[in-house]
Amino acid sequence: MLVDHFPPLGLLLRTPRLELRIPTGEALADLADLAVDGIHPPETMPFVFPWTDQPPAELARDVLRHHWRHLANWTPQNWSLLLAVFRDGTVVGQQALSGREFATSREVTTGSWLGQRYQGQGIGTEMRAAALHLAFAGLGAEAAISGAFTDNPASLAVSRKLGYQPDGISRHAVRGELAIEQRMRLSRQNWERHRSIDVTIEGLEPCLPLFGLDDG
Repeated sequence: MLVDHFPPLGLLLRTPRLELRIPTGEALADLADLAVDGIHPPETMPFVFPWTDQPPAELARDVLRHHWRHLANWTPQNWSLLLAVFRDGTVVGQQALSGREFATSREVTTGSWLGQRYQGQGIGTEMRAAALHLAFAGLGAEAAISGAFTDNPASLAVSRKLGYQPDGISRHAVRGELAIEQRMRLSRQNWERHRSIDVTIEGLEPCLPLFGLDDG
């Protein structure tokens, strides 16, 4: 079976309302369609690289290429887990968890996007909480990094709710204009203090070597 050769395909996170897993087949097509349907108002840009500015067909293909590229380039030293987020069997967004030299650094980075029609329902908080549970409880992380532009208060509110603390700023040129990113950091101690969403993990043990960890 394919999962025998790449165990993260069998990894599953569950919260009270959501399931998160690597999308395959039609689920990946649904994720591409969701991006085309809209992630943010056209007058705003929440991403450092404005990938959602592409024409619909190219945007959909870019979602596929991005997904396949990270799977193809996965190594225990540099990995990115791109999980589709499902609610009642419907794809509603994507949650990413990445690590570089994680076995040594014990630090992860999160990133996500949510279909515009699913925003404002607490899904963003729940899906990030799932990724953080995998990082801290499943993989033994000591810190998680995130960030959002200062004109994206919803994303920053999710970070604060989950216990992140400000970690400086970065300056970016986005669409030819200055954009200030507020970096955020979550320590293990603050994660434990703020965790409030039940999360279960299935299929983790065979994945551990691919995260750079000893499965014994």
